[in-house]
Amino acid sequence: MDSLLDSLQGLAPFAVYFAVSLVMLALSAAVYVRITPYREMDLIRQGNMASSVSLSGALLGMVFPLSAAVSQSETLLELILWGVISLTVQLLTYLIVRMLVPRISEGIRQGVTAQGVFLGSLSLAVGLLNAACMSY
Repeated sequence: MDSLLDSLQGLAPFAVYFAVSLVMLALSAAVYVRITPYREMDLIRQGNMASSVSLSGALLGMVFPLSAAVSQSETLLELILWGVISLTVQLLTYLIVRMLVPRISEGIRQGVTAQGVFLGSLSLAVGLLNAACMSY
């Protein structure tokens, strides 16, 4: 019984880190959908696969480094700092792709799946590298 109670002592820190991580993910996703010139959720509701794949890749690209920040951080402040850094990298990735492929936003809006897959995959790839770089 004591070992069960001992293991539950980590419940409060878990809840705090989980809540902070969810808030950071939600804020990042909100910023992401604001900087895109199309309305992802409306397009997804209409069955636009390009938007769905693109947004899914972006979210996963945000979650991987955020989860690395959680596992690497020793304090909540450190989590927030590294979370902000990693999520900024992900947002910059989108902006860079838009500069390199200027018509990608229009293609996603029109449902060009190849462009959604490209953007989503690139977001995921950068997210994985982003997370790996936190293992210093």
